[in-house]
Amino acid sequence: MAVIVSQEGVEAPAPRPLAVLAAFSAMLLALTLAWAAFDNRLLSGSPVWAKPMKFALSFTVLFATLAWFERRLSPGWRDGLILRGTVVVMAMAMLVEMGYMIVMAAQQQGSHFNLSTPFTTIMYRIMGAGAVLLTAGVAIFGIAVLRDGEADVTPTLRLGIGWGCLLTFVLTLATAGYMSSQGTHVGVAAAGSAVLPLTGWSATVGDIRPAHFLALHAMQALPLAGLWFDRVGVAKSRMAWVAMLYAVLTMAVFAQALAGLPLLPL
Repeated sequence: MAVIVSQEGVEAPAPRPLAVLAAFSAMLLALTLAWAAFDNRLLSGSPVWAKPMKFALSFTVLFATLAWFERRLSPGWRDGLILRGTVVVMAMAMLVEMGYMIVMAAQQQGSHFNLSTPFTTIMYRIMGAGAVLLTAGVAIFGIAVLRDGEADVTPTLRLGIGWGCLLTFVLTLATAGYMSSQGTHVGVAAAGSAVLPLTGWSATVGDIRPAHFLALHAMQALPLAGLWFDRVGVAKSRMAWVAMLYAVLTMAVFAQALAGLPLLPL
């Protein structure tokens, strides 16, 4: 493991790659926020920098969460080739996706669902492949926690992390895959129609983004449930019900969107 020698001569471990990725994503979030303060252009009715900001925030949460999981793994798993290679692939996917979104935002052009030219079509497909690799990386970390018998986790937290990561993989493929195949994430809404505060989700027509949000954050929700169960003394067998209910909730919100109904009508 690499070390950093402080001015006092005390060796300290170098930051782990996932921690560096989380910090880099947070820096991109700060930069896009600052940039947006001086650029009030709109794209499809939303601030042109809204999407890069949302994705930078999402990547910050993603890598910070994985860094927390990684710290609980035994050295053999934490420093093994599988997880090290997984982190490299996820980093490359993030850099391509964020780089493309920032470049397109600067030109006041959309990055997602933009098939207007051969280049944007190719880049959209590349981003789709990158998204699959990112969610597959989450699943690999979940499997690592489930299989690492020396991980610093309770049985309940082990299930929360493992099943949460696997649900993120499966549910995200379902919701994001459907959005990609349809070329949109929302039904036909009238110009200027109501949206939910902060999220921008439609409040008048079906919108797949709420289900996609739930899918992405299973990897946080179930571990938090595991931590809570440990705190209050709930048996680990209840985690199966939590995972099942979370999956059912996500698919119910997904079905609601497909039926043309908003999450919360306004």
